[in-house]
Order: sequence, then structure tokens, then C-alpha cells
Amino acid sequence: MIHLEHINLVVRDIDTSLSFYRAAFPHWQIRGGGNGTWYGKPRQWVHFGDDYQYLAFNNDGEQAARDLQGHQVGLAHFAFVTHDLDKLIARLEDAGFTIDKPGSDDVFRRNVYFIDPDGIEVEFVQYHSDIPSERNGYENA
Repeated sequence: MIHLEHINLVVRDIDTSLSFYRAAFPHWQIRGGGNGTWYGKPRQWVHFGDDYQYLAFNNDGEQAARDLQGHQVGLAHFAFVTHDLDKLIARLEDAGFTIDKPGSDDVFRRNVYFIDPDGIEVEFVQYHSDIPSERNGYENA
């Protein structure tokens, strides 16, 4: 079996990024971190997650994220599954973040999109079925 272990993000400021991701994942913690260089530029890095998966943040970002309305090659978004989308939305809104766009809201799933402090789109989805053919319906895509 293969599963996703981590996503490595280049950000401008780790503490600012953590303000978003700590609100989304209150049960996660900083697993470790340090300093290094990347192609001659010093940077700090942090791994934020649990014992099985994490987000890596590197603070050597210099430019804005890709235009999410554009067609540049690169990451469009990544997504996390939650069991309580309303509570997750409330935590992010309490931390000062707003929903960027609502996603689908059908009988089997509901999702929303937020933009993190570095302009990266993050999707959160709650499934209302354990049956794959219902959860992964594409007839309305």
C-alpha cells in the first residue's frame, strides 16, 4: 500500500503559515525543524503534523504562488478529508480566514476551499457515505 506522507511547501513566513494550519489541524504539532541552505540561500524548516503525516514548511519563498485563475503549470490545490466540516470552517474563520469558494454540497459529500497565507489553495471535504461509488460520483463533474 502507498499513502501520502507529507507535502513540502515553500512559504514566506513559517509562523504565518502555522496560523492557518494550526487552526485546521489543532491536533497536529511541530515534529521537528532546523536551519539549512537550499542552493546557497539560508532557510528555516519545520515539520508540522502527527506521527504519520505532516506538512513541511521552508521559509525561503520569494514570489507569490501561481495565479489560481491562470493556467500556469504547478500545484492547483491539495485536499484533506474531515469528519466535521462545520467545525473546521469555524476554527479557520475564528483564526481570521474566510472560505474562498464553496465546493459541492450534495447528498454524499460537501467541500470548501480556503487560501492559505501564501496563496496556496487548500480543499477540505466531508464525505457522507462510505460507499466509494457514492463518494466518488462523477456524473455531475
